Amino acid sequence: MCAKVTSIGLKGMEGYRLNVEVRTFVGNDSIRIVGLPDAAVKESKERISAALRSLGYTINGQKIIINLSPSEQKKSGPMFDLPMAIGVLLSLDELVISIPENSGFIGALSLDGAIVPVEGMLPAVLSAKRLGLKRLYMPYDEKQPVLDIDGLEIINISSLRDLIDNLEGRGGSLFTPKTEEIDLHISTYIDFQQIIGHKDTKRALEVAAAGEHHVLMTGPPGCGKSMLAESFPSILPPLSKEARLEIIALHQLSGTNYPNANIPPFRNPHHSASGISIIGGGTYPKPGEISLAHRGVLFLDEIAEFPKKTLDMLRQPFESGKITISRTHAILTYPATFILLAAMNPCPCGYAGSNTRYCTCTPRQVQNYRNKISGPLRDRFDIRLTIKPVDFDRDTSKGEVSSKVVQRRVEDARNRQYERYGEELCNSRVSYDVLQKTSPLTQEQQKLIHQLAAKRNWSNRTQIKIIRLARTISDLEGVNAITNQSIWEAVNLR
Repeated sequence: MCAKVTSIGLKGMEGYRLNVEVRTFVGNDSIRIVGLPDAAVKESKERISAALRSLGYTINGQKIIINLSPSEQKKSGPMFDLPMAIGVLLSLDELVISIPENSGFIGALSLDGAIVPVEGMLPAVLSAKRLGLKRLYMPYDEKQPVLDIDGLEIINISSLRDLIDNLEGRGGSLFTPKTEEIDLHISTYIDFQQIIGHKDTKRALEVAAAGEHHVLMTGPPGCGKSMLAESFPSILPPLSKEARLEIIALHQLSGTNYPNANIPPFRNPHHSASGISIIGGGTYPKPGEISLAHRGVLFLDEIAEFPKKTLDMLRQPFESGKITISRTHAILTYPATFILLAAMNPCPCGYAGSNTRYCTCTPRQVQNYRNKISGPLRDRFDIRLTIKPVDFDRDTSKGEVSSKVVQRRVEDARNRQYERYGEELCNSRVSYDVLQKTSPLTQEQQKLIHQLAAKRNWSNRTQIKIIRLARTISDLEGVNAITNQSIWEAVNLR
């Protein structure tokens, strides 16, 4: 008899429907797995055999062939142990039931028949929802959040015996997860209220947070660039449930843990980090820093110290919000929708243009230092800020606004964008056609931008970024149309 059971295969974060086909014959005792399995999948036959024997089932005198379809996709990991075991029981008529095609199974088997969690289950669950599955049997993993996904019934089981009893209608003890507790605190980040001065810079960061715009900060050492960047996540809106699960799934694929919190991630890699650690990769590609910063912030301090090749690799995810990694064994795509904050000194010694310190760099050294950031990459920054040291005798903390107040303004601006575009899409990533349809410029505004572009030799990308910045500023002001004032402020931010 030939049996078919549904499971989920993964290519990075992208899942696909995997059909486990099992056929049994009378013959020598053997289990053969085909369909491009890796070593972990090939070893499943020993785990399946031991688990079935521990439950009293026998496979003596049976030749079993298991095909993992589609056969052209590379299969990895022990996540298919459970669907293969169910397929074997169905093929041997030890389990006489009909399993709907919209029911899936994922999980690894212990030798005693227990079902244990494996790496990559959360991405598989999110993919199951997109693939149209209605029910998913899987082990409970205390390291991941409680899953409550609309349209997908998740049944947690702890052993193969309990699963068989449940499938045959005899009940079976199912695991009931406890209600999860989400950490809502943002106390780990510096509050805007604690930062003295930098009023214009904090306004620019508010605009960046509202529209997901990239920011390049230039200033001498000790002027507050790093402190401003570290306070930036405190004004970002809380993550939605879908975004939080997506971030946790990416961290699981990378082999790291992310706290069960609704605060956006903040990644701050050192400039000695390799290109693979930033972009992602390896023999079997894993997510890099840009993917771990998905839905959050990637802060590159001393960006000019990063290898130029690594920085130029950021061009694709800058525009597309995803990164495609090609290797011999696989071609994987990971999401990488992040806000890039970059900080650098104006010159190697850091004091070019300073009124208090003397710069020891030659003009050639200054130019070579600034050329470490290529023109195409520099052009992709929406906001460029020149930061000066704060005079504590003149600037005080009186009247400073807290991060919670700014966060509410940013959240209101983003909600206007979501409502305008019909999805969770911010101004920095919306296409120019959609931007023109939803927020058309007046003839006077178009003429103004063209005149400024001709005078300052702006590229087409720069002109579009000016319009996107102006749209975000108008959203912060609660105005439906792009105003002249917002255009001038956008020009200044640029």
